[in-house]
Amino acid sequence: MKIAIQGVLGSFHHQVAQQYFGENIEVFGYNTFEEVAKSVGNEVVDVAVMAIENSIAGAILPNYDIIDRYELYITDEYYLPISHNLMALPGQQLSDITEARSHPMALLQCKDFFASHPAINPIDDVDTAYVAKIISEQKIKGLGAVASIKAAEFYGLALLAEDIQTVKNNFTRFIILQKGKPISLPSPTKASLKITIKNQKGGLAKLLTVLSDNDLDLTKIQSIPVMSKPWEYSFFIDTLISDVEQFNQAMDLIASDFGSVKIFGTYQSRK
Repeated sequence: MKIAIQGVLGSFHHQVAQQYFGENIEVFGYNTFEEVAKSVGNEVVDVAVMAIENSIAGAILPNYDIIDRYELYITDEYYLPISHNLMALPGQQLSDITEARSHPMALLQCKDFFASHPAINPIDDVDTAYVAKIISEQKIKGLGAVASIKAAEFYGLALLAEDIQTVKNNFTRFIILQKGKPISLPSPTKASLKITIKNQKGGLAKLLTVLSDNDLDLTKIQSIPVMSKPWEYSFFIDTLISDVEQFNQAMDLIASDFGSVKIFGTYQSRK
């Protein structure tokens, strides 16, 4: 199976791909989420693993638009506990490190560690595992990477400090994407939707009422502007499903009365 991920081997995306699909996969790393979605849309790969939100940092809003534009479907979700670790070339000590590089979000999640180690200067870089890769390939001394333990193992680096994230209970939600509508599950427990409501008074309140009346428990709602219609918004919604028939009735009611509905996927909730 060919799997697209954002980032290089050893990244959190790579970790999810292996944990979800197993070791017998071919992983294609891309620099951007746009390239990941494009590879699925053009059928270069079979599926993609894409981060969509973090329990601390919140949603990755651009990814909702990317999924929509490339007509991709969500087939499942995966929650990965995030552990950030400081690593460097073998033989070095923590006192040897003067600079640590990683993705800006990873560094932000480790701000207390760097506050207690002022001699180490945190510098933004493109990716977590990418920095580990460069340190390993170029044999750079005095530089540390903040990345996963998998990255340290993959690139032969030594762990100088483990679990340095400020909030230990830190999770990222990943989604599994494919081109073409998947086979519907008989009893899905979660759905991801895009709902565009008409620009009318009380439209959002009416939408929320319909969802509530049909026993749909929202786990996320994000508004994104409709580019072709200034000051109008679409809502990207994740909702739990307790009754499939009620869910279908709600979608029909919304589509016929005051908006449009696009279902990105129905699947089993993993939380």
